[in-house]
Amino acid sequence: MHVVCSDQHAHTSAGLDPDLLAEMREYSRNGARPWPSARPRIVIIGAGFGGLNAARVLGGKDVDVLVIDRNNYHGFWPLLYQVATAGLEPESVAFPVRAIIRKYSNISFMMAEVVHIDLDAKLVATNTVALPYDYLIIAAGSANNFFGNDNLAKHTFGLKDVEDATLLRNTVLSNFEYAVSEQDPAIRQRLMTLVIIGGGPTGVELAGAFVELVNHVLIHDYPMLDISEARVVLVEASGTLLTAFPATLRANALQRLQSMGVEVRLQTAVATVEQDVVTFADGSTLAASVVVWAAGVKGAPIAEGLGVKLTRGGRIPVAPTLNLDAHPEVFVIGDIAALEHTQTTAQGTRQAPHAMIAPVAIQMGERAAHNLLARMHRRELKPFRYFDRGNMATIGRRSAILDAFNLHLTGYLAWLGWLVVHLLSLVGFRNRVVVLLNWAYSYFTYDRGLRLITGLKPEALQPPTPRRIQVSNPPEGAP
Repeated sequence: MHVVCSDQHAHTSAGLDPDLLAEMREYSRNGARPWPSARPRIVIIGAGFGGLNAARVLGGKDVDVLVIDRNNYHGFWPLLYQVATAGLEPESVAFPVRAIIRKYSNISFMMAEVVHIDLDAKLVATNTVALPYDYLIIAAGSANNFFGNDNLAKHTFGLKDVEDATLLRNTVLSNFEYAVSEQDPAIRQRLMTLVIIGGGPTGVELAGAFVELVNHVLIHDYPMLDISEARVVLVEASGTLLTAFPATLRANALQRLQSMGVEVRLQTAVATVEQDVVTFADGSTLAASVVVWAAGVKGAPIAEGLGVKLTRGGRIPVAPTLNLDAHPEVFVIGDIAALEHTQTTAQGTRQAPHAMIAPVAIQMGERAAHNLLARMHRRELKPFRYFDRGNMATIGRRSAILDAFNLHLTGYLAWLGWLVVHLLSLVGFRNRVVVLLNWAYSYFTYDRGLRLITGLKPEALQPPTPRRIQVSNPPEGAP
């Protein structure tokens, strides 16, 4: 099955400091080898689905492997939307990288930010040190793609990491708290309006989860509020949701979302977002205090500094064997890699790059590692062949859609399949138990137990500055 999610977005590219570049060159000239042995040195950039699966294949082999990531954990991002909607705690969708690799004596980990890759010198520069390599696997993942619109980047919430999910959850819950004491009906409704831009799996799953949070949980937490003023609006520029699914499943998803109370706006493009107002391409507007961007991703910015011509979406073109033609010792996998294949759609067949989803990254990681070992031993490299196990997406409680092996399922059976696949895909026994218990609690109680607003509140979470002080009766239910 497709577990819908991109590989871990862990790295950014920045202009390389001249002193650091000089340090890198010095490493290269002197033959510096800051490694535990004289075995081949392999650097893996990214501890997401692709990077860790490549590392597992290389574990126990006669090589030294260094995994670099800016976080010390591997995130299971297909469930990140449940963190944002108070269904799961952040710790239950993440697992320490060192705990995953510690059984392999030849694999080590470094928490650092990769700022530049010198392909000619065979060096990786982090924010602290420059590291030589013999072989390199780039699995840096993806970043939000705002298509050059800085306004959208500045005024919308992303959902690419646990910090993003926690901030989104805190903001939504804080807005409901502020709505309790807000006297202006227009401001109160704006505080309780959530807009999600993008009708792909992330947008659909997030919209369904948020509307259930409002209708099943927040309606009881805030009896003093008119919950009918709360709105969850899903905006899609094209004429359909979930384009990767067959038409019958797309129609089922749309009907299910609308029956749950999600306002779905198709063929509606967003022009700007500012001052809590969404302006659409046709000039119409919608007041909303929370706007989430789920309309597209691109390759991680580290690709921009490689000196290779990138494809659409900032991805690195690779050979069928997943390495670079000009630098065959460098392999690129996951969201950041662009490898075209024949794609069959309702309109026919066409050439398109592989989707930016976890199963592709996992299989690419395994193939790249095997090909790397084959190159070391002067054996023939094999081309990447993706085995498609299907597509699935959940649309709220007891409902999902599933497309696998010409089998199309909707409703409860598809939802059970989604639960099993995601539960088994989690890393760590503790995480599986915690997630299962949270799901069981939510299912039987119609409640979400993780509604704390924790941590320092950034400016976006501060209550609006009052224009005037009004003396009135306290809201019903307030102490």
